[in-house]
Amino acid sequence: MSPTILLIGKYRFFFNSREEQRRHIHVSTSDGTVKIWLEPVIALADLYNISSGELTEIIKIVEENKDGFIEKWNRHFSL
Repeated sequence: MSPTILLIGKYRFFFNSREEQRRHIHVSTSDGTVKIWLEPVIALADLYNISSGELTEIIKIVEENKDGFIEKWNRHFSL
């Protein structure tokens, strides 16, 4: 199950099944996807077909919502 955590414009922020323990968020658009680590610092983990401008915008959204993403991660994965 990949619950949607946030929708902003064309960006869908979601978690995948527990693929690994390190907290992260996936983001998809109609064109591509990105995986971003939430800790220990926000960092790019994987990228497919996302422009540098989109990545900058996505990172900004992640920075603004990091605490909420971590809280939802903990709730979703019962931590």
